[in-house]
Amino acid sequence: MLLFTPGPTPVPQNVRNAMSDETMHHRTPEFEAIFEKTRKHLFNLFNTDEVIMLASSGTGAMEAAVINLCHNTLLNVNSGKFGERFGKIAVANGLKNVEIKNEWDIPVSIEAIVEAVKENSNIDAIAVQISESAGGLRHPVEELAKAVKEINPDIMIIADGITAVGVEKIDVTNIDCLIAGSQKALMLPPGLSILGLSTAAITKIGAGKGYYFNLASEIKNQKKNTTAYTAATTLIIGLLEVLETIENDGGVEKLYSDTELRATAVQASLEAIGLHVYPSTPAKSMTTIDDENASEIRKLLKVEFSVNVAGGQDHLNGKIFRINQMGLIPVYEMAWVVNAVELTLSKLGRREYDGTANKVFNEILFQK
Repeated sequence: MLLFTPGPTPVPQNVRNAMSDETMHHRTPEFEAIFEKTRKHLFNLFNTDEVIMLASSGTGAMEAAVINLCHNTLLNVNSGKFGERFGKIAVANGLKNVEIKNEWDIPVSIEAIVEAVKENSNIDAIAVQISESAGGLRHPVEELAKAVKEINPDIMIIADGITAVGVEKIDVTNIDCLIAGSQKALMLPPGLSILGLSTAAITKIGAGKGYYFNLASEIKNQKKNTTAYTAATTLIIGLLEVLETIENDGGVEKLYSDTELRATAVQASLEAIGLHVYPSTPAKSMTTIDDENASEIRKLLKVEFSVNVAGGQDHLNGKIFRINQMGLIPVYEMAWVVNAVELTLSKLGRREYDGTANKVFNEILFQK
């Protein structure tokens, strides 16, 4: 079965091998050396002033960012389940919350952000997804961060890059906290999250908030190549293997260009067979198709062609399907996925199979 959901993504064999070795104690010089190497790679990937690894899913990192960087009112952008989650985290922790809500295929407007900030001087942090994976949408995060900083440089910009880090180059100039998760472009099992922090964010964190998610405590310890609490040793060992694999395969810039080309080829191949891309500004991490036969397409892909893709949530349940484009994906696997989609449409009587999807995919990928 080919796993093409936008998280969890497939774990490469060499990474599985690295994680299958004997269990290592986290309070040892041997693990500290691995931790130090991993941090060095993460600084290169994030390009931030500090990086922190947490033994949690991405939601844990989201909560850590909110409670440590918002002291009054959080403005969150809700264009999907994960943007909505930021607001729920704020309320659950006794913070005030202002929300900008759009349909899941519509990116937030910079004007709406600017207006909200000017209207509410209590807003001291803004949380937004770079890639909102509920609908495969890309928000203009870098642009809105710049606009906000021009109004008030003390407002913290929290950017959920869980389906963006490792997918594309992110300009962190005006971003104070960039979040990543292990099970996306980093090609690991779930359970490890990473935060890239600006110097301004570190200053605002101060003594930190919370207990387990106290970022001040983690910064202090991780600078010494250890963690405040038990480290996710196996996942960090796997992460080092992933980051070294990326470096040996040509580095992050090659990873970004390969992902962008793959995203272009997949989208064009599916549009060529009559399918419609759902978001108005698609993320490079996935192609999201809205279709009246979305559920049937997903079922046939899995049963007939051994391809597992994701569906939609809430009001998009049964109305969309999402195909992953993150990570080190073999070309032949991606080519089979778009071919399988076309074969599925033929089985549904939607169009006669003629190999158009594969033809378009290969033309874009190899005639560059």
